[in-house]
Amino acid sequence: MRCRILHESSGRMRVHFMQRRMTPDQADLLQAYLEAQSMIVRVRTDERTCNAVIWYRAGDRPGVVKLLASFGYDEARGLVKVPEHSSRCLNRAYEDRLFFHILGRAITRFLLPPPVRTAFTIARSIPYIGRALKSLSKGKIEVSILDAASISVSMLRGEFNTAGSVMFLLGVGDIIEEWTHKKSVEDLASAMALNVEKVWLRAEDGREILTPVDRIRENDIILVHTGNMIPLDGVVLEGDGMVNQASITGEPLPIHKRPGSMIYAGTVMEEGELAVTVRQESGTGRYDRIVKMIEASEKLKSSTEDKASHLADRLVPWTLGASALTWLITRNAARAAAILMVDFSCALKLSMPISVLSAMREAGNHKISVKGGKFLENCSEASTIVFDKTGTLTCASPHVKGIVSFGGNEEDEMLRLAACLEEHYPHSMANAVVQEAQRRNLVHEERHSTVQYIVAHGIASSIDDKKVCIGSYHFIFEDEGVKVPDGELDRFNALPDEFSHLYMAIDGQLSAVLLIEDPLKPEAGMIVRRLHGLGFDRVVMMTGDSERTARAVAALVGVDDYYSEVLPEDKADFIRREHEAGRKVIMVGDGVNDSPALSESDCGIAINSGAAIAREVADITISEDDLHALLTLKQISDGLMKRIHRNYHTIISFNSFLILMGILGVLPSTSTALLHNLSTIAISLNSMTNLLPGS
Repeated sequence: MRCRILHESSGRMRVHFMQRRMTPDQADLLQAYLEAQSMIVRVRTDERTCNAVIWYRAGDRPGVVKLLASFGYDEARGLVKVPEHSSRCLNRAYEDRLFFHILGRAITRFLLPPPVRTAFTIARSIPYIGRALKSLSKGKIEVSILDAASISVSMLRGEFNTAGSVMFLLGVGDIIEEWTHKKSVEDLASAMALNVEKVWLRAEDGREILTPVDRIRENDIILVHTGNMIPLDGVVLEGDGMVNQASITGEPLPIHKRPGSMIYAGTVMEEGELAVTVRQESGTGRYDRIVKMIEASEKLKSSTEDKASHLADRLVPWTLGASALTWLITRNAARAAAILMVDFSCALKLSMPISVLSAMREAGNHKISVKGGKFLENCSEASTIVFDKTGTLTCASPHVKGIVSFGGNEEDEMLRLAACLEEHYPHSMANAVVQEAQRRNLVHEERHSTVQYIVAHGIASSIDDKKVCIGSYHFIFEDEGVKVPDGELDRFNALPDEFSHLYMAIDGQLSAVLLIEDPLKPEAGMIVRRLHGLGFDRVVMMTGDSERTARAVAALVGVDDYYSEVLPEDKADFIRREHEAGRKVIMVGDGVNDSPALSESDCGIAINSGAAIAREVADITISEDDLHALLTLKQISDGLMKRIHRNYHTIISFNSFLILMGILGVLPSTSTALLHNLSTIAISLNSMTNLLPGS
C-alpha cells in the first residue's frame, strides 16, 4: 500500500497511508497485523487521519519500510486475528457527541437572537426539572434535584445565559462520565477471554478428535466432559449433565441439562458428559453477555466503594440545606445557586467504579483476570494465603520420569492407555501423561466407554468389558480394592520415593505405576518470602501427597504450615476455621479438587492452565508462567484501595471548599459548576491511569 513517512526518530516513525478514508475495522486490522511482526514493538493507529505511529526494534528500519510497502488489507485479514471488539467505534461516537454538544452551545450562545435563545434555554431545562419532580414523587432526594434547583433559580432571576452555561457544563460532564465508564467496561470485557483453544469434535465415523476451536462451524457436534469449559453456544444433542452458569446468569447452583437444552459459551460442566450441536461459532454472542454481566454485577462493588456511594446520596440533603440556609441568612440567590451547583455524588459515584474497572483492566494487562472489585479489596485485606502444591507451587508442566509395568503388561501400551484416559481432564499431572505419549509418538485411539472422573481420586472407565482405573494410592488400593499381581510385591515396594506415583489398574489388578517428577517452580521460595513482606502473616501449603513429600517441599519453600494427604473438603474446612478466627483467606489452586476451597475463600485464585471448573468458581485467574503474578495482584489490590481512599478524601475536601466559596460569595454558580465538573473529570481520568509504574 502507498504510504508516506511524515516524521521519524530513532526506533519510531509516523506514517500516513494514502487512502481517502480508513474505517475503524481497517485501523484495527492494520494495528493487529503490524503488532504481530517480531520487528515491531508497538503501534498506534488513527483512522481519522489515516496515520500510524510505529515503534520498532533498533536496526529493523529497512524491514519495517518493506513491510509497509507490501501491506494490503485483504492479504492481512487472513494472517492475523483481529480483536472482535475494540474501543474505536465507542471513542468515535463519544467524540462526535462531545463535538456537536460544544458546537450546539456555540451556535446557541453567539448566533441565535436573545428571544430565541431564551426559549431554547427554557425548553432544555424541562428534562432536568422533570427528573427532579420524578425523584421527589418517589420520596428521594437525589442529585437531579440539585441540578434542577440551580437551573430554576438562575432562570427565575432572569439569568438565562447562566442557566444555559450550567446545562452545558452538566451535559459535558454527563457525556464524559458515560464515555469513561463504558470504555472501562469495554476494555475489561475484551480482556475476559475464554482461554479455550481446542475442543473435542465428533467426526462422522463417531471418533472424538481434538480440534482448534476456531475451526468449529455451526451444526458441528462437540463433546464436553466433566470439568471442561463450554467454548461455544449450542443445543444439547445427547447426554445428561449439570452445568455451572454463574458466569452468565450469576446463579451459583448448577443447572440440569438434557437433550434439547441450550448451553452457553463460558459455562462449565460440573458433572456428566454432553454432545452439543454448535449454534454459534467462536467469538459470537459471549461478548455482549460479558458486558451485561459487568454492568449488572454487584461483584464490581467493594465494601469501601459501596460506602462511598451511599455517603454520596446522604450528602445531597445537606447540600440542599446549606443552600437554603445561605439564602435565609444572606437573601442572596446567587450564593445559594453557587452551593446548589456542587454535589459530592457525581465524583464519588463515578471515580470509585472507574478506579475498580481500571484496576481490573490493568490486572488483565498482566494476564490476571479479576471478576470484581470486592475480590481486589479482599486480596488487599487478606492475612492468610493457602497454596495447593501440585501445579501451583510445583511446575505447571511435570513430566513422566518412568513407567513401571506389572502383570506382564508392556510399558508403551500402559502409557498409551493412560494417555487415552487422562487427555479428557486438564490437570498438570494428566497433561504430563499425555505429553509423554506424544513424545514417544504413541497414538492412543478412543477405545474406552464413558469416562468417569472421581474428584481428588482418579478416573474410571472400561475397555473390552474390563474396568480400568487410574489415580491415587487411596483410590486404587483402598476404594477400588486393587491387588498387586502375585510375585511382584517386592518390585512394588521398591518404587522410588522421590517421585509422585500415578497408579493404573485393569480388572482389579495393578497394571502400571507412572513415576511423575514434579519439580518446584524456581521462584516459589522467593515468592513466599515476598508475600510475607507484602503483609501475609500465614502462608500455608496443602497437598494430597504423602507426609514425606509434603514435609520436604514445605521446608524448601518456607511456608508457615503444611497439611498432607488432604481431600477437597479438608481444604475448605481449614478456610472455614480461619474465617472463624476472623481472618480473610486467599486460596490458590488449579484442579477440580481445589474447587470447594476456591469457592469457600474470600478470594479464590486459579491457574489458567488448570481445570475449567476451578477457573469458573475462582474469583481471580492468573497465568501459569510463574507466581510473580501474585505479587503483581497484591500490589494492584493495595494500590486500588489507597486510590479509593485518596479519591474519597480529595472529593470531600475540594467540594467542601467550593461550597464554602459559594457561601462567602467568592465564586458564582457558573464558576462552582465549572470547577466541580472539572474536578470530577480530572479525578475520573486520574482513576483510569495505571496503579503500577511502567505497566
